[in-house]
Amino acid sequence: MTLRDYKKAYAEFDLRSAVAVLSNGFSENLNACYECCDRYADFDPERVALQCENQKGEYAQYTYGQLKEYSGRFANFLKSQNIKPGDRVAALLPRTLELIVTILGTWRAGAVYQPLFTAFGDKAIEYRLDSSSAPLVVVDTGNRFKLDKLKRRPIIMHVHDANKDMAASDLLFWAEINRQSPDFKPVPCGPDHPFFLMFTSGTTGPAKSLSLPIKALAGFLAYMRDGLDLRPDDMYWNLADPGWAYGLYYAVTGALAAGHPTLLYDGPFSPETAIRVIKKHKITNLAGSPTAYRMLMAAGPDAARPIKGQLRVVSSCGEPLNPEVIRWFAEHLNVTIHDQYGQTELGMVVGNHHALAHPVHVGSTGFPMCGYRVVVLDAQNNELPPHQPGILALDRKNSPLFWFTGYENVDTPSLDDRYYRTGDTVELNEDGSISFIGRLDDVITSAGYRIGPFDVESALIEHPAVIEAAVIGKPDPERTQIVKAYVVLHSGYESSDKLRGELQAHVRQRLSAHVYPREIEFLDQLPKTPSGKIQRFILRDLEKAKATHRI
Repeated sequence: MTLRDYKKAYAEFDLRSAVAVLSNGFSENLNACYECCDRYADFDPERVALQCENQKGEYAQYTYGQLKEYSGRFANFLKSQNIKPGDRVAALLPRTLELIVTILGTWRAGAVYQPLFTAFGDKAIEYRLDSSSAPLVVVDTGNRFKLDKLKRRPIIMHVHDANKDMAASDLLFWAEINRQSPDFKPVPCGPDHPFFLMFTSGTTGPAKSLSLPIKALAGFLAYMRDGLDLRPDDMYWNLADPGWAYGLYYAVTGALAAGHPTLLYDGPFSPETAIRVIKKHKITNLAGSPTAYRMLMAAGPDAARPIKGQLRVVSSCGEPLNPEVIRWFAEHLNVTIHDQYGQTELGMVVGNHHALAHPVHVGSTGFPMCGYRVVVLDAQNNELPPHQPGILALDRKNSPLFWFTGYENVDTPSLDDRYYRTGDTVELNEDGSISFIGRLDDVITSAGYRIGPFDVESALIEHPAVIEAAVIGKPDPERTQIVKAYVVLHSGYESSDKLRGELQAHVRQRLSAHVYPREIEFLDQLPKTPSGKIQRFILRDLEKAKATHRI
């Protein structure tokens, strides 16, 4: 397939054909549990839906038929607790069967699922539960203590470890659902009925909530098909945590909706564990974040050798993918890794597609996903031609898979009648692909030049001493800003003025004299969100504090 074939597929895409082709025909009487479970269970109840492994190596798999039964029991439990369609049901659970049963059972009852990331502390959890007014929280023993200080007391359903004490008011998960009937007909919902309540990461302010309508499933499936090129014979593993959008949308929902088994590994990420799991389960289609892939790189070629040649495709989302990562995966794993772009508010909308062949440029985020018209806007909402930096935006009126209607209870200035502005600075290329520059707040202005941190970070990572780098603009009276880099080193390297000079010279040679980091500071680790995205604003705030002598 060529770029011409991609453009033909993109031009001919419309919502009606997407619905028919991608999910065997949605109707007005939608239910997410039916779309992601029953329509497979009714025809082949033995079809494998879920594979689970914990850090002890214990493994189990579950069929669509089993998930239909368990979700029916859970839905009847919700009914017994007077939880109605449209109510929110929250879960603070690791990657286990109980998580999937909670999600599917919530949808079956017409309720809305709210994820809570297991690394959250009690304040973050309380904020989200207060915002959603969820009447029920499902939690495991390892996270139960985080609910002790809640001011508003929801029903607590406990996936209980038999070796631990349990609060007298808690309801025991399996005891409660096993006493329910498995028969529960999915509640009919329209395409705009919400099925997820999500929160943005809140890296620059309080997290904002938004609802996803069931019709977003069509976009999920478009990405599974075109972006990931998920094939029937693939063994699929998405490394992302289902407490966040990429894991919830595509490790869980998209895979189940596509009728494809998905692997959930319940344990902390490490390169050694990832390589073992990939080899053991014969994974061929892998998705995850640049942070995870940089950790694999740091483990070295010898550690990765057992899986070289096994992976067919690898996909990356969350932050721009550094070119050095792409080269390393090609050389040491013999696999193509593609960069792709999305947001909690959108799902995946731009990418280097694995299923639709087109030119792939180093540093390019790729082409719009079928079903979306993506443009680059200036400050006045004028669409820009190639090679002019601007804000990545979605043309709502000409994007049939676009579903975001705004945040709950707060204004959404990034959304108007025609466009949604993502806040990311990009450039359009001549062939229609998109090159990422950075978040609007991340772009550096130095001596009249606009500098994207991504290019500088990518150049630094090419140096053998560097694992990770974060680049910011530091206020400077002469140049407005100077480029400053924060660097994490591989073991075996020590910070020194000599190494600092080598890194500066390396960037000057790879890029140009005006973009090299005039200051480099070495750190043990970079500040990141719980989902693994680098928080440059923390580093900028640190520099401001230093400038005002507050630290």
